[in-house]
Amino acid sequence: MFKAIETPRCRIRFFREADLSRFTAYRADPEVARYQGWSAYTYDDALALYADLQAKPFAQQGQWYQLALADSATDELVGDLALHFIEPGLAEIGFTVSPACQGRGIASEALAGLLRYLFEGLEYTRVIAITDVQNLPSIGVLESAGFQREGAPRRVIFKGGAGEEYDYALSRAQWRLPPNAD
Repeated sequence: MFKAIETPRCRIRFFREADLSRFTAYRADPEVARYQGWSAYTYDDALALYADLQAKPFAQQGQWYQLALADSATDELVGDLALHFIEPGLAEIGFTVSPACQGRGIASEALAGLLRYLFEGLEYTRVIAITDVQNLPSIGVLESAGFQREGAPRRVIFKGGAGEEYDYALSRAQWRLPPNAD
């Protein structure tokens, strides 16, 4: 069963209904939504997501989950992590941080905690991520965590227009390598 993941500044935990107003507020910000799959986000969207999360057991293969990213001192919501259990040993991740908390290393710290959970706790062997080629902060977070870009940019239709995305991956073996090991 999932137990909250603690890092020095973050707590990764299940969502609570009390988180939904904050969740809606940062997801409704056009800059936050710029590289995400939604354009507008309402409280009703947050309620529907919360109901979906409450209705299914955690870590089912083929399912997406959102985990709350909270400040470890105050337990206030500062972002969220997406987790897709694709198949045994393979997961996809994503992250969103509220504008007030961006640029402080919160996403990197939370990602490190989530990777530890996946690779050590659940013994996953590979984690993937997808990001827009223009989303430089996300690219930085992924690459600093050791993710490697796979292949050339992929052309996609995103929010009705042409775009490009990078595929990233990190294996458990790569994750365990010391820095600068080749």
